[in-house]
Amino acid sequence: MIFTHKSVLPKETCHHLNLKQNGIYVDGTLGGCGHSRRILEKTAPSGILIGIDQDADAIENARKELMPFHGRVFLFHDNFSSLPDILNKLEIKAVDGILVDLGLSFHQLMESNRGFSFKKDEFLDMRMDTRNNLTAADIIENYSEKELTDIFFRYGEERMSRKISRKIVEQRRVAPIKTTAQLAALIRETMPAKLIHTQKTDPATRVFQALRIAVNKELEQLEIFMNKAPEMLKSSGRLCVISFHSLEDRIVKQAIRSREEGYGCSCPRDFPRCTCGFVPDLKSITRKPVIPGNDEIHENPLSRSAKMRVAEKL
Repeated sequence: MIFTHKSVLPKETCHHLNLKQNGIYVDGTLGGCGHSRRILEKTAPSGILIGIDQDADAIENARKELMPFHGRVFLFHDNFSSLPDILNKLEIKAVDGILVDLGLSFHQLMESNRGFSFKKDEFLDMRMDTRNNLTAADIIENYSEKELTDIFFRYGEERMSRKISRKIVEQRRVAPIKTTAQLAALIRETMPAKLIHTQKTDPATRVFQALRIAVNKELEQLEIFMNKAPEMLKSSGRLCVISFHSLEDRIVKQAIRSREEGYGCSCPRDFPRCTCGFVPDLKSITRKPVIPGNDEIHENPLSRSAKMRVAEKL
């Protein structure tokens, strides 16, 4: 298996993780191991990396790619939201830095044969972890029109969600919708021609995003993780989260703010002092999210929508 992927914001990530030679770091989304390899190189000779990915292909690739760092790497086939349990297994109370990159890898998009992209005709799978039962095809075939509408609107912010859902329900009465090509064609047929010509992206983009999020429970897992992350960091430890669309970025931003001084207190604004007992335990390191420069976007177009937010444990 050849695992193809180019990590986004590689220099910026290592800089903001504030890497130390004897530190313990977590890469919660191994992908192609680009970030992990840099972390291990910069924390040599004694830095430890805990690598996690819910995609079995990524774990298999990591075993090969990170072989030169044997003894300093611990790999887990799991979701990053399970990090507290993983640290307990390793008898580690807290770490010096955590990185989570929420984007799809190039391998998943173009080489995994799991239907993440409408650019190839594949079965509508979309599972990052193939041990899970629910596929995108299951959702398309079995969910009600209202449930489909809710998914497309909530996770894809698709304005035509009702019309697309109605078309799907009508079509599946005639024949099942099993492949990416079938679904993408149906979505394009549903869209008004005028709207298609004014959009910068393919009409199927938002529905495919919504299905992937629903299949993998991505936003729920991110919320669980962001709620637990501060407790897993040492004092001055860093949290770096790279997101690729507004729904993810909103969760990350709000989770950090809810634990910052000046934001997390629930007392009325006119109270002379805090009485709710709130104690801040995070602070933002960057005023605005870190984004790729023009050179990186030119070399890696998949990075164009990346945003990295960085917080430090107080």
